[in-house]
Amino acid sequence: MTDRAKNVINACRAIAAMSEELGRTTRRFLTPPVRQVHDFLRARMEALGMSVTVDAVGNLRGLWIPENATGKRLILGSHIDSVPNAGAFDGVLGVVLALELVKSAQALSLPLAIEVIAFSEEEGVRFGFPFIGSRAVAGRLDPDMLTFKDAEDISIREAIEAFGLDPDAIANAVADDNALGFVEFHIEQGPVLEAEHLSVAAVTSIVGQTRLDLRFIGHANHAGTTPMHLRYDAMAAAAEWISKVEPLAHRTDGLVATVGKVELQPNAGNVIPASVEASLDVRHVHDRVRRKAVDDLVEAAEAIAVRRGLKLESTLKMDESSVPMDERLTAFMTDAIGTAGYPPKLMPSGAGHDSMIMAGRVPTAMLFLRSPGGLSHHPDEAVREEDVEAALLVGEKFLQRLAAEVR
Repeated sequence: MTDRAKNVINACRAIAAMSEELGRTTRRFLTPPVRQVHDFLRARMEALGMSVTVDAVGNLRGLWIPENATGKRLILGSHIDSVPNAGAFDGVLGVVLALELVKSAQALSLPLAIEVIAFSEEEGVRFGFPFIGSRAVAGRLDPDMLTFKDAEDISIREAIEAFGLDPDAIANAVADDNALGFVEFHIEQGPVLEAEHLSVAAVTSIVGQTRLDLRFIGHANHAGTTPMHLRYDAMAAAAEWISKVEPLAHRTDGLVATVGKVELQPNAGNVIPASVEASLDVRHVHDRVRRKAVDDLVEAAEAIAVRRGLKLESTLKMDESSVPMDERLTAFMTDAIGTAGYPPKLMPSGAGHDSMIMAGRVPTAMLFLRSPGGLSHHPDEAVREEDVEAALLVGEKFLQRLAAEVR
């Protein structure tokens, strides 16, 4: 195995230690460890002769323009934020691999201008709102979104300002329409490649995704003195509704539906819960199927609330349609897999990625790397050295093919 694969993995593990929590990888949008990551990546970018900037939402951007460049640039990148208690490779691997591919492009004297973007936010952890970084680059960050607040009552605008950036300059972050495209390297975050004993795959599409928060509102009262028939128990209502989510997903081929977060008030053992807020995440490759499932689940929640004498509030947090990857760039990627000596594999992505946002702006492609154990969003998340080397070889073949097309 080459040293460069080991170096990529070691860099990802070094970044994993840049965290809000000791002994755990937790790195939310524009929190202090993001500065550490910027410093680490900036040093690598500058060592490659790249010009480096930070845009108005905190995306770190390095640009390499060779003397023989054709003018248009290829954008590579992924995100550097994480979920709580994360692994070392989700997102970050795509940024470190991108910088290694800039080094390959330089060694091969390719006439490609390459911009590497380390997106500041993708996961949606801090503000319950994902893709802040790529939305800005794609021109899809509505100014009203800057009013969204985190658990500490800090708005996105305030977080940007506290980081020393100007939220009124977000329009300057938008990628040029005539970019050659955007390419993201990412771990699969699932078990398919491992089950088929494959290192890499080209991504054909990213499933559509809807995220909602549903809030059941009842009345708090004494748990010992309030008869069962006189209760307005928000937790009982939420539990009844949650029990309907999994069966609906099982009945619908290809659908995944998850209630991953529940918050209740007043959260005391001897008090009937007054309100419960539950998240809902629904995904499917076909938008019609996904939206029908969401409608059915919201209607079920409304019926439960009415029957129990409660109120229901529903807040849409995300509604992204299924996004196909660019056919031309995906064909280049598939060819690159075969040319590099690996079995060509095409597959959809069940997870959301910055690519689904960037695809609305520029032609976009993705390459997946095998996830050992199908594990991600977990501290035991891993990659294999041979798969990282495969991604680097495929990436080089892809860059060579793209360079040949634009000469």
